Amino acid sequence: MTKRCSWCGDDPLYQAYHDTEWGVPCFDDHKLFEFLLLEGAQAGLSWITVLRKREGYRQTFDGFDPEKIARYNSRKLESLQNNSAIIRNRLKIESAVKNARAFLAIVEQHDSFSDYIWQFVDGRPKQNRWRTLKQVPASTAESDLMSKTLKKAGFSFVGSTICYAYMQSMGMVNDHVTSCFRHAECAALS
Repeated sequence: MTKRCSWCGDDPLYQAYHDTEWGVPCFDDHKLFEFLLLEGAQAGLSWITVLRKREGYRQTFDGFDPEKIARYNSRKLESLQNNSAIIRNRLKIESAVKNARAFLAIVEQHDSFSDYIWQFVDGRPKQNRWRTLKQVPASTAESDLMSKTLKKAGFSFVGSTICYAYMQSMGMVNDHVTSCFRHAECAALS
């Protein structure tokens, strides 16, 4: 029997995400942008809610193309707010546009969002060795700094807890518990 982090439960979608994506170091700007939007959409909700709507986001947000999203006008925002394929929170939808613009500004300034965002962990994944989920923090000094820096750069829905969840999902930290089969696999990727 495969031993996983208990947070993914027995939902096949959650397990597939846990087994193939969560904690895998990501340096691809497009995927980093996608997850920045999805983590912001999660605020106050469970991650499984966002995962279930991920394909809806992909379709309605032009494949997570920051150039297109940055140009969304009020008519497009209104249509998104009426679209049940995504989380229809007005502030979160507006945040996606704001974050696309901030993302593009970072890429313009630094040539790569990946290089910019990975600076918060010195360019390589932090390998944690948590034995239980209770040991895993909701935020860290690194996520505090990331949040503060992103807010200063014009991003929204990037509080420290959201930033730490982002760091976990993008493999900036390996927070699989040590008994999980993915802990060693993700550690080997760094």
